[in-house]
Amino acid sequence: MVGTCEAIASGGTISSSDFYKAASAFIHRWKLINSDFPSWSWVPYQKLRWISSDDKVDGYLSLEKICLLRPQENEQEKGGCLEETDIDGAGNNNEYLDEATLVPPPSDQEVHYYDFHILHCASYSVPVLYFRAYCCDGQQLMFEEIEKDLPSQSVDTLLNSKWTFITQEEHPYLNRPWFKLHPCGTSEWMKLLFLSDASWFNNEIAIERYVASWLSVVGQVVGLRIPMELLKEVSGSQL
Repeated sequence: MVGTCEAIASGGTISSSDFYKAASAFIHRWKLINSDFPSWSWVPYQKLRWISSDDKVDGYLSLEKICLLRPQENEQEKGGCLEETDIDGAGNNNEYLDEATLVPPPSDQEVHYYDFHILHCASYSVPVLYFRAYCCDGQQLMFEEIEKDLPSQSVDTLLNSKWTFITQEEHPYLNRPWFKLHPCGTSEWMKLLFLSDASWFNNEIAIERYVASWLSVVGQVVGLRIPMELLKEVSGSQL
């Protein structure tokens, strides 16, 4: 059996069983570091009778009813909250991360809510981000409206990056249309992240870091940012 380190080093992938371990570690550290913020949770899924695979992920990570504030005009002129990112090169610069996403919105600003689910993709053996957006009255947002909520760098990334594109597909567990950030290039840059840091060459550390490191890159595309302290804690927790 190929270990976690070997799988990430050779292809940037993670098995469904290790994804569950990585998700559990991510939830624990998120709560530890961000006790005042909304928590990610694991939503278990009841297996269907005809599914017998022992390697199936029986659930997904969930963070729901999160406000992503629409950038103000002066913020857009400055390029938003984020500086130019190196998504194609899997850059992992902590200055791109902050907690602004989770701050309550001003009373005079239109509020849009976002639900984020992270699933394991069996076809690519990597995590995949599903999301949806809606107004206070529950009205679903079209992608044209979602684009207006995103920092300008996120929109540029979607237009110019070779691996980031969003499709609308049926949620595998909920059987309803959700937006999905396609995982076709995920293994490539996860492999680069792994090979750029020798401390990953430990199964426990590799599992512990995987989801947080993955989300620190993927989240930028949809305006979802993780606190910088989370990566700092993960980076130094067991070294």
